Amino acid sequence: MTATADAGVIGMAVMGRNLAKNIESRGNTVALYNRTWAVTEEVMKWEHAQGARFVPCKELKDFVAAIKRPRRIIIMVQAGKGTDAVIEQVAPLLEQGDILVDGGNAHWADTDRRGAAAKGKQYFFVGMGVSGGEEGARLGPSIMPGGDRDAVDKLMPILKQIAAKVGARKDEACVTWCGEGSGGHFVKMVHNGIEYADMQMIAECYDLMNRGLQMDHAACAATFREWNKGELASFLIELTGKIADRKDGDEKTLAKNPDAFLLDAIRDAAGQKGTGKWTTVAALEAGVAIPSITAAVDARLLSSIKPEREEAFKAFKKLIKRKKRVKLSTDELAQALYAAKIAAYTQGMKLLSAASEQRGYKTDLGSIPAIWRGGCIIRAVFLDRITTAFQKQPNLPSLLVADEFQQDIARTLPALRKVVATAALAGFPVPALAASLSYIESYTT
Repeated sequence: MTATADAGVIGMAVMGRNLAKNIESRGNTVALYNRTWAVTEEVMKWEHAQGARFVPCKELKDFVAAIKRPRRIIIMVQAGKGTDAVIEQVAPLLEQGDILVDGGNAHWADTDRRGAAAKGKQYFFVGMGVSGGEEGARLGPSIMPGGDRDAVDKLMPILKQIAAKVGARKDEACVTWCGEGSGGHFVKMVHNGIEYADMQMIAECYDLMNRGLQMDHAACAATFREWNKGELASFLIELTGKIADRKDGDEKTLAKNPDAFLLDAIRDAAGQKGTGKWTTVAALEAGVAIPSITAAVDARLLSSIKPEREEAFKAFKKLIKRKKRVKLSTDELAQALYAAKIAAYTQGMKLLSAASEQRGYKTDLGSIPAIWRGGCIIRAVFLDRITTAFQKQPNLPSLLVADEFQQDIARTLPALRKVVATAALAGFPVPALAASLSYIESYTT
């Protein structure tokens, strides 16, 4: 087979096919492989594959042969044993200078193990975090590669093409070398940990609005849309504003109740893929306190035992008194959420700093929030200020003491104190907000 492809993607599930399309859309020819040929055939019938410069390959050896040397191959399969199986099969087919990239949500220890196994072999191994979901993969994700610096430099032309773009002229690619070894996947793990905390704190504020202030979903949605115009502006705030007042899409439900909302049909039992737990464990091993992230992980674990919670509710319904309303304003909730978000991002950056030193990643901390400004789930306007803070002070011990955030904490801390105290007295659980408050108070005492 003649080598015509500029890159190759292994794994044609949602993320793999969309990343392949992103690479192809920048003028590249992309070889495709999936262990089940029927899946590759399905991709070739996909609307985004029509007329695309794809080279579908049924056999792995043909896939490798179809890619120009030095080959750039990105693995997008389920993390764990699936990734190991692919590496075991493709590694013997690689030649001098080829680059094998794991773009899945791998645990950093697995990435270190795979990197060590590649030492002395003909190919380079790169662990790369990709954030942004299906849409981000196709249109522009935040990309976090780590490992051999020279290998990552060789990948950069394509990675910069496909990454999300930010900045006044939309010319700043959301990709950077995140460190030696497993640095890329460690950064992605911490990103996900921050995401856990962010989503949990938003949920707690929403609960206080909806149940505590007795605001209906439409009013909550309007409030979040307003918040997205100010300092809280972010993808998750924007998404909440879009979802909160969406009607239930089930025809039978709507026939019975035309005013039924989607949120009321969602069971309050969250699952998790493990990256939040990994972050908490890594923080304990590194000796870094990340209480907001840990509280978010714990909240998911508690939510998942819904039958037990329902029985506990029945048992304590008459024994524990809870208020049905709270006296708070949406402005106080907004300020509390902002202070808590600063605390959560502070914890994440502290963990990255400690890991870089302890594991020898050599991560440039100032470059990390810069690539989270676009494409990824935690993108937010205040990441510009976090980037500036670390660029001004590369050895900044904590965002809380950065010039950019001291006044913000002083301004919003009273609201966070009031919200947590009011929620506690009324019987509303706010574990992540409370953990953020405790973190700020403890750090500044």
